[in-house]
Amino acid sequence: MTVRSNKSMLHNAFDAMVNARARQVSAYVNGALLMLDDDTLKSHGYDRSELRRRPTAFYPF
Repeated sequence: MTVRSNKSMLHNAFDAMVNARARQVSAYVNGALLMLDDDTLKSHGYDRSELRRRPTAFYPF
């Protein structure tokens, strides 16, 4: 008896969709964080220069 470890096409498509949405959310949150002042960012453990290096927009096409 062989065990198949290959994912189905549906599983791969779902994984791709989840990953794409996670990238969109990350970019959206990063853009929202950049709107905060430096004191607020620092109090929550963020650095503005580090946030600027991360993507703030997601263009799938």
